[in-house]
Amino acid sequence: MTTSPSPSPIHVIGGGLAGSEAAWQIANAGVPVILHEMRGAPGVKTDAHHTDGLAELVCSNSFRSDDWEYNAVGLLHAEMRALDSIIMACGDAHQVPAGGALAVDREGFSQAVTTKLEAHPLVTVVREEIAGLPPEDWSNVIVATGPLTSPALADAILKTTGEESLSFFDAIAPIVHADSIDFDIAWRQSRYDKEGPGGDAAAYVNCPMDKAQYEAFIDALLGGPKAEFKDWENVPYFDGCLPIEVMAERGRETLRHGPMKPVGLTNPRNPTVKAHAIVQLRQDNALGTLFNMVGFQTKLKHGAQTEVFRMIPGLHEAQFARLGGLHRNTFLNSPKLLDRQLRLKAMPRLRFAGQVTGVEGYVESAAMGLLTGRLAAAQALGRPLDAPPPETAIGALVEHITGGHLEGSKFQPMNINYGLLPPLEAPRVDADGKRIPPKERGRAKKRLMSVRAIEALKGWRDAA
Repeated sequence: MTTSPSPSPIHVIGGGLAGSEAAWQIANAGVPVILHEMRGAPGVKTDAHHTDGLAELVCSNSFRSDDWEYNAVGLLHAEMRALDSIIMACGDAHQVPAGGALAVDREGFSQAVTTKLEAHPLVTVVREEIAGLPPEDWSNVIVATGPLTSPALADAILKTTGEESLSFFDAIAPIVHADSIDFDIAWRQSRYDKEGPGGDAAAYVNCPMDKAQYEAFIDALLGGPKAEFKDWENVPYFDGCLPIEVMAERGRETLRHGPMKPVGLTNPRNPTVKAHAIVQLRQDNALGTLFNMVGFQTKLKHGAQTEVFRMIPGLHEAQFARLGGLHRNTFLNSPKLLDRQLRLKAMPRLRFAGQVTGVEGYVESAAMGLLTGRLAAAQALGRPLDAPPPETAIGALVEHITGGHLEGSKFQPMNINYGLLPPLEAPRVDADGKRIPPKERGRAKKRLMSVRAIEALKGWRDAA
């Protein structure tokens, strides 16, 4: 009787949430894995971490909402639990009170992940820094190095891809769910009705302000609390992507001569009156469910952003898929560089996982680690496996980072949100024929999308 040779080990670089999850999934598939983590190696440390534990939580102890029916990140939790996630299992075992959110005891959580991985017979944890590209005889590699990728590895990736930049300071503008914009106030029109490459002369959503509204907005913008940066972030400003409040500090008229200039636009409801200022939003994803606030990158704290930006006419009930920010980040131009297996097109033996792929958040990073682990293991075992369908939260993230953003626009990282999933329409009337209020319809739509996602995820899992 002959036995099939055991597959060669898969190498995972980085022991954060994504790398730890990838290693767990690979080992549970019966494939040996070597997890390389530079923290704990002699003379190697980072400015953000405090321990050498695997899956150390740096910025927060919260995995955000755990409500799978009505919250997209809660849905992602549920999908990961259904796929035997080590991150979710250890999070559940070490949760601390946080209302409807899943928050964890940082030290207990990290220690639990470390203990489970070190105890697994198919996992080898090696404390070393991988400087430059992995050795050529490593045929199946996952790079999960996160926002603090070592300079040597980052430079090697750049040379391989031909990209000009990998590590840079990420200026993010808020993104609004399209169905939360009030189109009784806002209207669609491109400046001077200029057609874009797709022939659309109404590519922007316009929110007009009169002088009093503009002045009140500037006051709120200048007075709002700002996020503080850590010393190691050393965040610079560039004239091409200044935070909106920094522009306002240069003069109260700066914004209405910059991103809020009212020229070339006519309000169809009041065509003879020129707006004092206009906020524009641009379609952000191919589905048309998300719109980006043009030029509104900001370092306002998140609570203040919601309050201040809802002062804008047409956005008074805005729901934000992502709030703005300015921070150090390291990520690939994934739509250009990665295939749907999350492999580097220029060097397919390398897969990428976690924040470096262009997802935001602990759970999203871990989810990409989970998927790359399963994809890498399937390859090692000779069992073809595709990414989950886009109706799932995990599949929707893959769609986003491999091409779901609007072609021609700048790729930006994203948290999971319902705007990334193919839309569904909820009923407009109840069983008695009465009109269902928009807020209730919105909740019903989320639940329908969540139920669809869970069923699709289970179908993908069972077929794998």
